[in-house]
Amino acid sequence: MTQMSAQGLALLKRFEGFRSQIYKDVAGLATIGYGHRLLPTESFPGGLDEAQAIELLENDVRAAELAVRRFVKPLLTQGQFDALVDFVFNLGVGRLASSTLLKELNAERFDSAAEQLLRWDHSGAQEIEGLKARRAAEFALWHGTGTAQEAAA
Repeated sequence: MTQMSAQGLALLKRFEGFRSQIYKDVAGLATIGYGHRLLPTESFPGGLDEAQAIELLENDVRAAELAVRRFVKPLLTQGQFDALVDFVFNLGVGRLASSTLLKELNAERFDSAAEQLLRWDHSGAQEIEGLKARRAAEFALWHGTGTAQEAAA
């Protein structure tokens, strides 16, 4: 797979939600739009509209897709690819690159890799319900069970 599907994008957008003004995410990072983490050179003093947020989202998703293609060796199903792109979008490429999830996946232990997704539901030492739900939705997408909307509910 080379591109996130509409189903994967729907899951990502549902969990990120749209915010026109800068806010702090669960990790305390400045964020805007659909989960776009502000770069040091970015500033949105008047906020942004949804069209601008979609443009940022498309660029961020492309970067996540590139990271998945770069680090993952075996062929993936669309659901597996989408789940990993959402994971990277949410947690960053560094988390994937150093993860047991990636080690298991590149050893073609797909079920074990999927189980590893579920472990990423904390911010620091605290379990976060939103992250737990998101990982469960990625797990469902990985296995092709239900729709992104059902998985995200």
